[in-house]
Order: sequence, then structure tokens, then C-alpha cells
Amino acid sequence: MIGDDPLDLGGQIAFVTGAGQGAGRAIALALARHNAGGVAVNDYYPERAATVTEEIKALGVPALAVPADVGDHTAVTAAIKAATDTLGPVTILVNNAGNAGPTSAIGNGPLFWEAPPDDWDRYFRTNLQGVMNCCHAALPGMVAQRKGRVVTVVSDAGRMGGARIAAYSAAKAGAAGFVRALAREAGRFNITCNAVSLSTLEPPLGEVEKAKFIASEQAKAITSGYVIRRLGKPEDVAGMTLFLCSEAASWITGQTYPVNGGYSFAL
Repeated sequence: MIGDDPLDLGGQIAFVTGAGQGAGRAIALALARHNAGGVAVNDYYPERAATVTEEIKALGVPALAVPADVGDHTAVTAAIKAATDTLGPVTILVNNAGNAGPTSAIGNGPLFWEAPPDDWDRYFRTNLQGVMNCCHAALPGMVAQRKGRVVTVVSDAGRMGGARIAAYSAAKAGAAGFVRALAREAGRFNITCNAVSLSTLEPPLGEVEKAKFIASEQAKAITSGYVIRRLGKPEDVAGMTLFLCSEAASWITGQTYPVNGGYSFAL
């Protein structure tokens, strides 16, 4: 039953990757504020995971820092087990970790045919293999519980293609395709699998540095292509993710939802 809060999560346990800053942090906090029974905070950097864990605990919600590289299947499996053992069965998985891996940012690189094949690996390791690792570790527990929500953050680069970020575009498109396939396999167990597709978000900087970037010619050039003329905020991503994790979205699966300020329209 949906109560006074249509986005009430009913005490379910969530595992959020890349949750140490930016959209991942906003998602983890939104889930906590809407009655998650506990939140496992994953990040490559232990100190970032620990900081967000304390923020969630301050809201009165149990939380656990589970630092791990999502590209490492063994580490992810151990992190899911730690979350289950400490907080309870994980029935919400948010695959937010992305970018170009833990130490690199997305940027205009060389043309695809000018880049060495080794350069592709960092994109696929986090954005596709990492999503598959997390789902492989979390889905058995959801199947046992006969319920679950999987939300994967992808990119409009995967939907439309991005020049000079071909490997990243391919990895994100692959993740969205994987979500659709997983939705067909998992639906019979009352598990939904969806994706949220982003365009450019405000960078995770201090307020002064962020304000400078937003006022820069680079940011203005980016937002000139958006119907809503601003960069995305972490809270924009958190709102759609929360909805897809809630009972309000129980009959939605296999879909990709653009959260992009009108950068692209789709039927």
C-alpha cells in the first residue's frame, strides 16, 4: 500500500555505488529520507563513503560504508555480503558509479581511431562491467526475497553518441541494453530494472569553484543545447531514481528515462 508518502520505500535496504559525492550522494540521502531501512554507501574512496555514511546516520537511518572498486567482482560480492549481514537483505541496487573510472573524468579525448585500445578498458570496467558485477552480486538476494529494484545511471552519450567519447558512449549504451535484458529475466521475481540517462551535471566542487564553472563560457556552451538552460543538479537525478525505487513505479521495468533538461526528446 502507498501511504501518505507515495515514495515511501517501506524499510527496504539500499546499496548505492559511487555514492561518495555528486549524484550518488544525493541518491543515497534521498533514499534515506524516504524510509529506506538502511543504506550501504559504496565509493572507490573510503573517506568519501565514510562521510556520506555519517550524513545518513545523522538522519536516523542505519548506514554502512562499503568502499570497493565496482570493476572488481570479488570486492563487489564482499561489499554486498557485508551490507546484507549488517543492514539486512539488499532489495534496492542503484548503479551510479561511472565516469571514466575512479581517477579520471570524462572529457574530449582523441578521435576513436587515434586512441589506443587499452584506453577503452577504463570506460568499460566501470560503466558496463561494474554494473554487471553489482547486479550479479545483488540479484540472488532479491530473487530470494521475491522483490527488488535495480536502477542504473547511464548517459545521453549512450543514447545519442558522443564525439571523442566513443568508448564511454558504447559502455553506457551497453549498460542500458543490459538493463533491458535483465528486466526480462528478473520481472517474474517482482524485480524491476530501469535506467536513468543524464546529460551534464554540476561538477562536485566547492561552492565557489562550482559557481565559477557555471558562469564559465564552457558551461554556457553546454547549456545552450538544453531546453531548460541550466546544468543538471544531483537532486534531479535523485528524484527520478527515488521514484523508480518506490512502490509508485512497481509496474515500470526495462525503461530508460532521460533526465537531461530537454537535451534530447524521445517518444
